[in-house]
Parts: sequence; structure tokens; C-alpha cells
Amino acid sequence: LEMVEILESEAGHIEMAFPFFVNKTAPVSGVQSLMDYEVTLIGEVKNSQPSIFTKVVVPVTSLCPCSKKISDRGAHNQRSHVTVTISTDDFMWIEEIIELVEKEASSELYSLLKRPDEKFITERAYDNPKFVEDVVRDVAGRLNEDKRIRSYIVEAENFESIHNHSAYARIEKS
Repeated sequence: LEMVEILESEAGHIEMAFPFFVNKTAPVSGVQSLMDYEVTLIGEVKNSQPSIFTKVVVPVTSLCPCSKKISDRGAHNQRSHVTVTISTDDFMWIEEIIELVEKEASSELYSLLKRPDEKFITERAYDNPKFVEDVVRDVAGRLNEDKRIRSYIVEAENFESIHNHSAYARIEKS
């Protein structure tokens, strides 16, 4: 706001992007590793009204419900990026956003896994198949429950493993 006034501007915009690391423990072996997430803090001023947004890209695994239903031996899965951009009325930890998203995916990702962990994660994803639309809808549902959140955009992109294209979905509340 101060810089907008100094420059006698009607609007201003700043983005600060950085990797955010979380220490994660593998679900079976207990091995610890750092998982990185892309975070962007965004500040805007329009008509003397400041707005602050937090954007977090959370990598997850998704498993295709259709593939699971029609296949006798497994289902295709893929890495996905769920991007959440929120504006809040109160402070919210970046870790809260990450945890919320990971709980709504077929499975969360880890940087380092042993074979028993891989089995666990593969089976978790198999037991929790979701289309890209399901993921954004489920994340949005959880965000709607949090009274601190004023507005959001939830985007998910599945980097398809058996197609030459990605699947994408988006939902927003303003």
C-alpha cells in the first residue's frame, strides 16, 4: 500500500515465490526426508484495498476410478499437482493447506520410501481412487468448512500415465 501511494499508482502487485520444505516420515519404515512444495505469496492493491493471497502447489498421487473398475489387474495412477490459492481473514499455516490437500488425494507423496512404504502408498491410492474433478471438489469442500477462508481457487492437473495429455479441473469461490 505504501509503495502504491509513493508511486501515485492506482494499483500494485507483488509475488514472492519460494520452495517450502516439510519434514515427512514414511508411513511404514519411518524414514524421514524433506518434501518440497512451491509456495507463492501474492499481494495486490486495487482502489486502495489491499489483498493478500497464499498459493501452494501440492504434489500428490491420483488413481483413476474408471481404470480400477474395468481392469482385472490394477489401475493406472499418476502424479498430480493440486494448486490452492486462498485469501483468508485470519492467519493460516502453509502446512495446514498442504495437509488438507494431501488428505483429499488418492495418496500423498514422499521424497524417500522403502519397499514396504511403496506397497502401503500404492494400496492406499488403490483404495481411494479419484478423478481430477473429485480432487478439486473434495479440496473445495474442506476449504468451505474453514471459516478463515474468504476466497479460493483450487486447480488440479494429473500428468496422465497412459495418455499423451494431462487432465485438469478447477473450482473457485470468490
